[in-house]
Parts: sequence; C-alpha cells; structure tokens
Amino acid sequence: MPVYSMTGYATGQSQPPAGGETSTPAGPVLGMEIRSVNSRFLDLGFRLSDELRPGEPALRELITARIKRGKVEVRAWIEGRGDGGLRAPTVGELQKLLALQDQVRDWLPSARELSVAEALSTLSRSAPPPSGLGEALLALAQTLVGEFTDSREREGARLTTMLLDRVAQLRALAGQAQPMVPQLVELQRQRFLERWNDALGAAQSDAAASTAQERALSEATAYAIRIDVAEELTRLQSHLDEIERLLHKGGEVGKRLDFFIQELHREANTLGSKSSSLELTRISVDMKVLIEQMREQVQNLE
Repeated sequence: MPVYSMTGYATGQSQPPAGGETSTPAGPVLGMEIRSVNSRFLDLGFRLSDELRPGEPALRELITARIKRGKVEVRAWIEGRGDGGLRAPTVGELQKLLALQDQVRDWLPSARELSVAEALSTLSRSAPPPSGLGEALLALAQTLVGEFTDSREREGARLTTMLLDRVAQLRALAGQAQPMVPQLVELQRQRFLERWNDALGAAQSDAAASTAQERALSEATAYAIRIDVAEELTRLQSHLDEIERLLHKGGEVGKRLDFFIQELHREANTLGSKSSSLELTRISVDMKVLIEQMREQVQNLE
C-alpha cells in the first residue's frame, strides 16, 4: 500500500464550456477546491454556497471513506455567482418584492425601504436552487477526491524516500559507533589496572589495600556500565528496522512512525549522555539532527 501525506490539493469545475464555444452549458457550472494540512485526526470543514449546502452530508460521507487523517477544507460554489451565491434577479421577482414591500409599509409606515444589498440577499435565499445540483456536486467531488488522493500519494512517496534516506544515514552513524564500544571498554580496563596497581603501591596495610582495591573496583565497574552503549545501539537498529518495515508496508503509518521517532530520540540522547569520547558525542549530535528531520516529516504522514 502507498504511504499518504496529509498535505494535498485539488480543484476543478463541472460541465466546463467546450473550448471556442460561446453557448451556455445545459446546467450550472460548479467549482470545487479541496485542500488539506496535517492534523492529529480527521478534521473536515466545508464552505459551500447556500444552494449547495444540502449536499454536505454526501460530501462528508465520500471524503471520510477515502481520507483518514488531516485538516481538510472543502469549498464549493456555483460559477459566476461567487461564494455569496448572488445572481441577477428577474423583473418578475423584483416586481413581487416591491409589491410585498408596499404591503408591509401599508401596515408599518415607519418601516424603511429595502436596500439593494438586502433585496439581492432576499431574492437569492428565496429562489429555488437549479435542478440536479446534488448529483452534479457529488460527481465533481468524486473526481476531485481521486485527484486529491493522488496528490497526497505523490507527496507521501517523496516523504518516504526522504525518510528511508535518513534511516540509511542513521545506520551508517550507528555503524561508526559500534567499533568504539570495545575500544572504550579496553581503554577503561587499562585505566582500571593502573588505578589498581597505584592502590596496592600506596597502601600501608592489608586493610588499607583492601579498601583501596574495593574503591577502584567500584569506580571501574560504574564507569564501565556508564560508557557501555552497546544496548542503546542495538535498540536503535531495531527501531530503524521497524521504521523501514512500516514505510515499505504503507497505509496509515503516521502515528506508529511518530512513536518510533520518539524512541530513536531517546536512544540518541542516552548515547550522548554515556559518551566518553568526542567522536561518540559528534555521532550522537548528528543522529539527533537526522531524527529531528524525520520527526518533522513523519508528522505530515497519514
């Protein structure tokens, strides 16, 4: 399955006039735009002109069947009217509105006359919507949701390539750190032997020698445990394996990848805190930079 980004965009029209023709289309021309950004859950928002609002439940059902996460905004309108749904009123509608106004003012002489904006708004709300709007809206939405999903898939493929590249770089850094572990342990062993011999030479009695030996042994053991990062490197490799498996598997992987990114960050931090050499510290810093880059991109995956 592909990996989908939560960032996508699609726009289009229904029943566009053929190129070079001046005839008016048989039905109203609808416009629609779908855009999305990342979000923890699916957050749908609709901005529909008044005539198209009855089609919102069908649009919601269509989108929720195809999209699982993201802040999605859907705009739809009738071309030539703008988002306000304004249209040119007929003479008959204006005459009827004028007669109604005169009737009201006969009973309420203090009532003021309608403004142009109020008249247009009243006629727009009272006019029956063109027939077949629901079917045309749903047909347009089905086309655009397909294009919208394709755009999210393309962006998801780009993010997957980037994440796999960061995984490879992290593996290379872990490979650089792996040989350092026995070297650091051996260096500590040499230091321990030196401390041990110094303790024996400085002791004036058996009791003092025993105390000095115990202290040297305790310090060496604690330090050896502190600098041993083999366990952290093993867990880091395991997390990288799982991230790579999820990316190849595809589907809804964003939340699980986010968890493993947090675990990677934990291991890299521990690696840095246990570091006893400048080279290992540099590797830890480089790892955290790569992991932060991955974290930013994983938050865009569905």
